[in-house]
Amino acid sequence: MKKALKIILPLLLGAGILYYYMSGFTDKQLHEIIESIKHAEFKWVFLSLFLGLLSHIIRAYRWDYLLDTLSYHPRKTNLILTVGLSYLLNLVIPRAGEVGRAASLSKYEKGISFDKTFGTIVAERIADIFFLLLFIGLAFFFQFDLIYEMLAPKIPKNPIWLIGELLAIAIVFYLIFQWLKKSNNIIIVKIKNFVLGLLKGMASILKMPHKWWFILQTAIIWLLYVAMFWVVLFAFPETKNLGIDAVLVSFIAGSIAMVISNGGFGVYPVFVAEALALYGVSIETGTAFGLLMWTTQTLLVIIFGLLCMLALPIYNKD
Repeated sequence: MKKALKIILPLLLGAGILYYYMSGFTDKQLHEIIESIKHAEFKWVFLSLFLGLLSHIIRAYRWDYLLDTLSYHPRKTNLILTVGLSYLLNLVIPRAGEVGRAASLSKYEKGISFDKTFGTIVAERIADIFFLLLFIGLAFFFQFDLIYEMLAPKIPKNPIWLIGELLAIAIVFYLIFQWLKKSNNIIIVKIKNFVLGLLKGMASILKMPHKWWFILQTAIIWLLYVAMFWVVLFAFPETKNLGIDAVLVSFIAGSIAMVISNGGFGVYPVFVAEALALYGVSIETGTAFGLLMWTTQTLLVIIFGLLCMLALPIYNKD
């Protein structure tokens, strides 16, 4: 029952958010959204799909570096097929893809342990979280002027008051840190263990052989994620001239949506449209972009994942 709720609740949440959001549109606005999608330049969408597929393949090759630290040398084709299958599983059941990927590889490659293979996937996720946080930091950097404009009226003109407020904030943060450090609360302990796990995972990546190739490929994967998002903006006249700041902020909004519900179901178009609205993009065009982006990438995951699922037993028939 608990597992079923983990699957159903995010889907219901996504569907509910999308229904509430779309119900606020008039018939004229809905017609504009449909027309925007119809008249989009689909050559950019196809380029985005190619970049998405390329990121999946590079992810498989990056995984090989982690497996190499365990002296595992699986066939590259099996790495690609199991990665494709994992994306499909994650679309249905959150986090099931990681388990499915490790299980599939240990099944089709002799001498490969499920437990150790799963550990390499956890290390992968740690690297991905780090790069996501890095892109969030870049988004804040590019948005510094906007953030400053929002905070400037609230900053005291007297430097003594400013120093006093900064000192008070520092003391509060120090006290909170000390409390968290000593707390035995179950939730706090889980958060601390999670953070410590992230730090240990990053440290282990920096000690591995071929670490720079691993880090370089991780950077390429995330640059491809941004690029596959960016190129679809060229499909709409209203979004094709947006700057890197708008791209990063709306990309981060979409990334957060992917975590909230299964593959961003229902939530992705809403979050992206609201982010693009900050840069003067009409809500109709923003919603059309979000719907087109999410639908095409989800179809890629489904088709590629199904092909990988069918190909795995055929390729490993012997």
